[in-house]
Amino acid sequence: MPLLYAFAQVANPDAVCLLPDDLGGARLAGQHLTRLGRARIAHVTGPPRFEAVRQRQKGFRQALERAGIAWRPERVLAATWSEAWGHEAVERLLRIRPGVDAIFCGSDQIARGVVDALRERGVSVPEDIAVVGFDNWEIIAAATRPPLTTIDMNLHELGRQAGLRMLAMINDGRTRAGVVRLPCRLVVRQSCGTMLAGFAQEAAAVVPGRAVQ
Repeated sequence: MPLLYAFAQVANPDAVCLLPDDLGGARLAGQHLTRLGRARIAHVTGPPRFEAVRQRQKGFRQALERAGIAWRPERVLAATWSEAWGHEAVERLLRIRPGVDAIFCGSDQIARGVVDALRERGVSVPEDIAVVGFDNWEIIAAATRPPLTTIDMNLHELGRQAGLRMLAMINDGRTRAGVVRLPCRLVVRQSCGTMLAGFAQEAAAVVPGRAVQ
């Protein structure tokens, strides 16, 4: 029986697994920050046992190195998916790495904690430190002050593709097994330090137009 997994990955080589392109999304975030002139960028993320965490870190590193910025492992802090961890990470960063000018967060939940902690310590976002999240969880991203620039995983399109591929399986039984990664897009809000006219459209346009398989 053909199997399809949406937003999940399994070891079964005969299954179809649809996932967001975490690596490509993180690369977009890194490219955006470096194009804004940020060069001392920290990465605050979740537990490394998750493949998404490893993929996002890899994409972020690729973006920095392509911009000629040396990779600094000491600026990568990983723990839990929580606002509390975002608060704790800021305390560590400001204590041991006071020169940070941007933070790329592995989730919007972490980013919300990061932004709140920076504000509590009198650090201005984005003037002093720019912040970018990942998920585009709008209930968090839009309510963050300032509103959060983030990576949208395009879960609506992922669900649509899952439905189309399932219908194809039912109708003709043909399917190409393997992992399919669908492109993410950058959503620009105030936390990154730019709201220039047309910039959001320009940023979205750099997202690859095809899935990675």
